[in-house]
Amino acid sequence: MGTAADSGLGPRLRRLLRRTGREYSVGHERPLGGYLAAMAGFAGYTAAWAVAVRRSGRALPERPDPWDVALTAVATFRLSRLLSKASVTSPLRAPFTTYLGSQGPAELHEEATSEDGKETVGELLTCPFCMSVWVATTLTAGQLLWPRATRTAMGTLAALAGADALQLAYGALIDKAAGE
Repeated sequence: MGTAADSGLGPRLRRLLRRTGREYSVGHERPLGGYLAAMAGFAGYTAAWAVAVRRSGRALPERPDPWDVALTAVATFRLSRLLSKASVTSPLRAPFTTYLGSQGPAELHEEATSEDGKETVGELLTCPFCMSVWVATTLTAGQLLWPRATRTAMGTLAALAGADALQLAYGALIDKAAGE
């Protein structure tokens, strides 16, 4: 019995994927293969967490506690921006991005490198919305496996988000007072 490659399935599948990519992108460069790899990576990442939670023997809660949802949302927001925009974390993004300049207080504007394989990673690393999916998954798994430590870390991130909001509000008040 022959393999998929022997039957021509491999080349036909590649042609189908290339044609689909051309038809979808309508002349624009879209790294669909990279996105597909990122989705597969996320599925594997999530499956690994699910296996770890299952093996821990911890019971899943009947439903999420509203306080945990709120805390996870704020912590996810802050950690996603820290990882995807902060100056201090730029060395993590540098292999996959190009620095374009400052973008808001203590944040950078970077663009994904257009090299094969790096573009999708660069997009993920510079997009707080994209990053938040991974962060929220990690924090949720952490709450199931190590609830006290994870909630403590999330509380710290929430406090940091609150401090950032206060810093921005203070700066706006100073700017407004100086303009009067």
